[in-house]
Amino acid sequence: MERELEVKVLGLDLDVLEKKIIKLGGKLIGDEEQINTLIDSSRRPIKSYIDAYLRIRETKNLLNDTSSTEFTLKKNIDLEGIRDNIEISTEIQDRDTMVEILKELGFDDIEVGYKTRRSYELNDARLDLDTWDKKTYPFPYMEIEVKSRRHLNEIVSLLEIPQDNISTKSIVELRDELKLL
Repeated sequence: MERELEVKVLGLDLDVLEKKIIKLGGKLIGDEEQINTLIDSSRRPIKSYIDAYLRIRETKNLLNDTSSTEFTLKKNIDLEGIRDNIEISTEIQDRDTMVEILKELGFDDIEVGYKTRRSYELNDARLDLDTWDKKTYPFPYMEIEVKSRRHLNEIVSLLEIPQDNISTKSIVELRDELKLL
């Protein structure tokens, strides 16, 4: 189980942000291709009883040519200016078998999305530059993962990110907003 404090930075040019991160001494720690499978139930959506979602993430790290597949319950516990999550994850061997098990348990709403992610470490923060396939989510964004709210303020200030561009919404919530447009 891992605790995660994060926000998304929306509406800014990722190339400009990446150059700024590198100039400030950011260290490249990941260059990934991901397949993310979101799992839910049409009869009893997870959001109806817990602020969470289920995900299977297949990751290929292009820096070290390794691959992994993780099954995760990502549960939100606070949104007071920062997204505070508990992630309960386990590595799995076979995505398709896990999906079949979940379908048998009533999780029939399966959505697959493809993402590229370049990750940097800067001043003990993790900065993920994410670009999804256009069908999943058409706008690139940056995630900032930090140790505390104060740490977040320091990173946001260092990168000169306007508060208006910071969001505590999950990818599920961002996608739901697009469906309403």
